[in-house]
Amino acid sequence: MTISTIIAYHILIIEDDPAIARGLQEGLLRDRYEVTWKDSGSEGVQFAREHNPHLIILDVRLPDGSGFDFCRQMRQMGLRQPILMLTVQRDEMDKVLGLEMGADDYVTKPYSLRELLSRIRAQLRRAYGELSAADSDMLNAGELMIDRTRGQVWRGNQLLMLTPTEFRLLIYLAQHPGQALSRAQIIDSVWGYDADVNSERTVTVHMRRLREKVELDPNNPTLIMTVPGIGYRLVV
Repeated sequence: MTISTIIAYHILIIEDDPAIARGLQEGLLRDRYEVTWKDSGSEGVQFAREHNPHLIILDVRLPDGSGFDFCRQMRQMGLRQPILMLTVQRDEMDKVLGLEMGADDYVTKPYSLRELLSRIRAQLRRAYGELSAADSDMLNAGELMIDRTRGQVWRGNQLLMLTPTEFRLLIYLAQHPGQALSRAQIIDSVWGYDADVNSERTVTVHMRRLREKVELDPNNPTLIMTVPGIGYRLVV
């Protein structure tokens, strides 16, 4: 089920509905992406592990299991590329659960192809573009050392396993030490689109996950502080 063209980025679609998958596949090919479609979660996970695509589009409802579980499996395998989940409008908890399992973003069905392509471009740009290896500086965030060249974060000799979105969040905070950053500012800079109620909830979920990885005691954070009524700031 693989269709190729001469492009920079390879996108994996894990979707069991042929009509949705083919429509998305055609739209991506028109945008000059390489596209692979798998119609089951197990096949998609195996392909992702063996071929390491640049971005994964993952449906929540799959015939052989939950997209949440497959997302978690891929993160546990060490796959760090952006994962964008497809959910249905009425299932609000799907969005939160997907983010908790390691997804970077979500789009609700029925969706606009234009919106989905915009989200994909934003994820690719931030994962492999201006906030990736192109910037070779080192950043400090408290006891943490951020290596933007390698996309790594260290506490002493311990390598912290962050997802691409968590890594970009930490970079953005470290670039503005001590500054109170609103959720809207964070959405614009890290995700690349305008904030709304759902996207601000996305920031909250990702920030909680980031704290679980970078704080010694996530329940009593000392590095990433909540600024009531505004957003977050990195303590210097």
